[in-house]
Amino acid sequence: MNPEIQSTVALAWQDGYRFAVDFGQPGAAALLTDVEPPLGTGAGPDSEQLLVAAVANCLSSSLLFSLRKFRNEAVPMRTTADAALSRNAQGRLRVAGIEVAIRLGVAASTLRQLDRALAQFEDFCVVTQSVRAAIPVEVRVLDDSGALLTG
Repeated sequence: MNPEIQSTVALAWQDGYRFAVDFGQPGAAALLTDVEPPLGTGAGPDSEQLLVAAVANCLSSSLLFSLRKFRNEAVPMRTTADAALSRNAQGRLRVAGIEVAIRLGVAASTLRQLDRALAQFEDFCVVTQSVRAAIPVEVRVLDDSGALLTG
């Protein structure tokens, strides 16, 4: 691997199936992960939740970046994401798809060049575009009234 930019995390086993995840950022607390019962205790997010959170976070940040490019500074948003799990031919669980809904906290009509921002924001999302190589990801963006803007 000869990366242009490298991202590193370190995991330290705690007990059971719990790990402390260190993102290597000074002053940032470690994230405690765990798996659901019966193997773990569910004391933290599991791997599937972390994957879905990474996709949702990257899409939200990318949309915010695109909106700010067109001088839309304070755009509140709330993002939800769901993963569909299914079994493969060997009976093992896999993430079969991810659905993300980003709801803007303002009316679409108040945003500058919204069409341009919506047309390009997914291309900026490193995580989603990488995950899409193996897992379908559906994205919807809605305004504060619930009107579908893309998806």
